[in-house]
Formats: sequence, structure tokens, C-alpha cells
Amino acid sequence: MAIPKQVSFVTFDVYGTLIDWETGAYEAFQAEAERDGFTIEREELIPLFYEVQKQIQAGSYELYAEVLRRTAVQIAKDLGWPLEPSRSGFLPESVQRWPPFKETIPTLQKIAKKYRIGLISNIDDKLLGQTRRHIPLDFDLVVTAQQVRSYKPDPAHFIECERRIGGKKGWVHIAASYYYDVEPCLKRKIPVIWVNRNKEQLEGSQKKPDAEVPNLREAAKLIDVT
Repeated sequence: MAIPKQVSFVTFDVYGTLIDWETGAYEAFQAEAERDGFTIEREELIPLFYEVQKQIQAGSYELYAEVLRRTAVQIAKDLGWPLEPSRSGFLPESVQRWPPFKETIPTLQKIAKKYRIGLISNIDDKLLGQTRRHIPLDFDLVVTAQQVRSYKPDPAHFIECERRIGGKKGWVHIAASYYYDVEPCLKRKIPVIWVNRNKEQLEGSQKKPDAEVPNLREAAKLIDVT
């Protein structure tokens, strides 16, 4: 696949693409752990967060707020931090404070002037509503895990998005996660731009995305938005 010459609809993953979830989650863990005099290193937390969440989401569907609570409990256990499960709500409560990347708002505003835009996210509607307070834009389409009762990389989000758009013609998806977004897009032949902020290296068995960029501004340039 290639990026279509005639783009009409641009969708975005939210956390990692538009919102700096790594900083937000780390600051939440750090603050809660400090209450117990426990120290958490960011370099240890983020990979652990990613793996624990992936395992939980692979099970039967439950609201993302609950996924976050279970993630907090498991990470604390893995790190040897004696966190009472009743305190695990600190993590979903923190989502409202997870910040956008600096380029998110100005870049989205430019894209929205030219194309229809949408969000495709592994979250529940309530928490996404809190995040959207940071993004003062109207979206033409929003698909959440709660709506399709499934978590990416399962294709349900993309199937629903295609249904609402009315097909794949002119549609481009922009996302930071190879596992959650790029791979399922490649399987369904949806043009995808990988915002590879962390400079990940693909393994030999992994297919290359249609395009790879270091940030959202560069992604916008590929769809003729400057």
C-alpha cells in the first residue's frame, strides 16, 4: 500500500500519538509510590506497563479504567511495592492529566482544516472524554474499545471505522504503536503512517509501514499539510 494521493479522512490513535501517556503514567506511579517511600524508575516502569497491559487486554473485554487498575496492581507486585489494591484507582484517575505532545494541537488544527478527522483508541468513553478537554477540536468520528468491546490489535476498531467512513478510499491512519495500530492496518490494507517517536527497530519478520516519521509534524507533511 501507499499513502493515497487523494486523502479525505485522517484517523489517529490517541495515547502515544497525540497524548504523552508515558510521562502521564510515570508521574502517576511516581506520586503514588512516594506516599510509601518507594521509588520507581521510568526506564523500568514503561516497558513493564506495556507488557502487563498487553496481557490484560488479551483477555475478555473490560472497561479500560479497570484494565488500568489491574495494571497498577500487577506492576506494584512485580516491583515489590506493597500497594493495596484499593488504591489502584490512582492510575485511571490520572488519565485526565496525561499531557498532549507539544506539536499535537497546532498540527491537528492544520489537518482538520483540510480533512475530516477521527480518533481510534483503546480506551473507554469516559476517560477519552477527559482527555479530549486537552484537544479543543471537533472530530468527525470516534471509535473506542468500549464501543466495539475489544482491544486493538484485534481488528474490530478498524472494521467499525471503515463501516462509518463508508470504505477505505482516501483514508489514512496515523499511529505511534506498531503492535496496536500499524500491524492491524497492514493486515487490512489500510494506509498507515507510523509515528516512531521512540526510534524502534523492526525485526526481520515485521512488515514496514507505508511511511515512518519521528513525530506528528512530519506525518502531516506526508498528507500535504504544512
